[in-house]
Amino acid sequence: MYGIKFTENTKIPVYHPDVKIYEVSDADGRFLSLLYLDYFPRASKRGGAWMTSFRDQYSQGGVEYRPFVNMVMNFTKPTEKSPSLLTFDEVTTLLHEFGHALHRMLSEGRYPSLTGTSVARDFVELPSQIMENWAVEKDFLKSFAKHYQTGEAIPEELIQKIIDSKNFLSGYGSVRQLTYGINDMAWHSLAKMTDKGVIDFERAAITRTQLLPFVDSTAISPAFSHIFAGGYSAGYYSYKWAEVLEADAFALFKEKGIFNKEVAKSFRDNILSKGNLKDAAELYRTFRGRDPKPEALMEKLGMTGK
Repeated sequence: MYGIKFTENTKIPVYHPDVKIYEVSDADGRFLSLLYLDYFPRASKRGGAWMTSFRDQYSQGGVEYRPFVNMVMNFTKPTEKSPSLLTFDEVTTLLHEFGHALHRMLSEGRYPSLTGTSVARDFVELPSQIMENWAVEKDFLKSFAKHYQTGEAIPEELIQKIIDSKNFLSGYGSVRQLTYGINDMAWHSLAKMTDKGVIDFERAAITRTQLLPFVDSTAISPAFSHIFAGGYSAGYYSYKWAEVLEADAFALFKEKGIFNKEVAKSFRDNILSKGNLKDAAELYRTFRGRDPKPEALMEKLGMTGK
């Protein structure tokens, strides 16, 4: 839908035999990026999944340098008898990291510090999390999600079961995330250290979102490394805010068609290619025509009854 093409390049040296490299080109043939795919685990490799780059997009001395992007996963390696069979969570993770990769591969700017994923923390997850929505879209799944032995397409009722399972306790999960964000902002809004103890301060901050009784002599904050040593100080809210953005943005794809090229072009031109060249709120308004609204997320999580 973005009009880009992937062509494997076997001539460029790789850092491990499992790694594959693809040249990414635009619809007009313009070279956009190299994409390194490192799918499988090995002894020297840490767990998890992430996107990184060996070179970011930038311009210098009248020459543009296109990015070299790396997607790293830890999928089960295929054997002689069986292909690499992905779980639903692994498919979602692949789409998530591919969204980050698109953000870098489609960059159009001059300075690396202002292009690709070099954006505000509460905006950086929009391109990745919006891609996760395609994981439960039947028109997307029917293009590849088939039983590896029988060729049977994934049944629509199974897709619905996956959605229902994902949304189980979504209301509680949302309030829990709000609790964490409110607690984070309470600590990082202090002009001077509070005279209250940690437990008393925390309880006063989060009491409006507390659904279950407090447990005596316990607190979230001492173990909440995200907001003190994990880079999310005064920024934990961005997890939930990213959900609002991606659901609201994907609602336009749902309205116009999940493969609609006009919407995809607008998302590419106004979000993916722009990096941090303009304020994130301005970029989003240009794409969506308005500020983000939470209703699409509420519907996605099954909270509206629709």
